[in-house]
Amino acid sequence: MITTATEYEKAQAELRNLQDRLDKLQREHPMGEKGFTKAGIRKLIARLNEELAVFEGSEEARTSPSN
Repeated sequence: MITTATEYEKAQAELRNLQDRLDKLQREHPMGEKGFTKAGIRKLIARLNEELAVFEGSEEARTSPSN
C-alpha cells in the first residue's frame, strides 16, 4: 500500500521499469513464448496501477506538496 509521496514516486518508477521490461519481452519473444513471464509482469503492472489510483484518491495525495 502506497502511503507517502516518496512511495508514490518509487511506484511510478517501478511501473515504468515493468512496462519497459514487458515491451522488451514482447519484442524478443513472439506469441506463445515466455507467456507466464509476460502474464506475471502484467499482473504486477495492474497491481501497481491500482495502488497508485488509491493513493491518488487519498487525502495524502491532495495535501502533498509534490502534487
